[in-house]
Amino acid sequence: MIDVDRLIATAKSSDDEEIRKQIRLPWPEAFRIAMRNVTLRLGRAAITATGVILGIAFLVSVWTTSVIEEATQEQGALEGLQQQAGQTDHGEEIAAMEEEVERPADREAQDKAKQTWLVVMSLLVCGVGITNSMLMSVTERFREIGTMKCLGALDEFIVRLFLIETAVLGFLGAAVGAILGHLIMLGIYVIKEGTSITAKMDWGKMLMYIGIAVIIGCVISLLAAVPPAVRAARMPPAAALATEV
Repeated sequence: MIDVDRLIATAKSSDDEEIRKQIRLPWPEAFRIAMRNVTLRLGRAAITATGVILGIAFLVSVWTTSVIEEATQEQGALEGLQQQAGQTDHGEEIAAMEEEVERPADREAQDKAKQTWLVVMSLLVCGVGITNSMLMSVTERFREIGTMKCLGALDEFIVRLFLIETAVLGFLGAAVGAILGHLIMLGIYVIKEGTSITAKMDWGKMLMYIGIAVIIGCVISLLAAVPPAVRAARMPPAAALATEV
């Protein structure tokens, strides 16, 4: 005789195991799905990455200019002091020369403050652009999100998908923007000053700035993607499927 209760219990346990497997997708699977979404929406991804590229390129261009100007000013001041010391033996005139070199410090501080303000505003605009782009992506994918949630995807998985997409776009955009901004400003100064400017630069500081810029781009991208990701995760499956886009 068939044990009906045992069959029902076995079926329920197998269904529960299958559902748990579908709900708790591993990180590699989430990464694969996120990359597929990026490749299927290259236009939207390009718009998001362009905002990061422009913001980070402007930031790195400002830092590149600062590093080059510091190198040229130090070299010019050193040459002037050496020339003055060769022409005279009076220590007072050399001290006066040093004071003249230090006088523009206030103006340089003001210029740096203005540059910092411009950089902060550009990064804020970059973050707003990423948020807007991801919100539009959520709107376009209402049915897809609803389908995944009906199949058992948890809110955590939906958030993970959007954060992975934005993290990849942010990293690529920040890396491209950092290299682009540095090369453009370096090319301008090479045309103006000559190739000798590359030997005067502090490349250790420049590489540190580029690394910091990439990290800033990634962080801004992730922070900007949190509101759209949370909105997508909190969406009721039935409402998402019934939405007309």
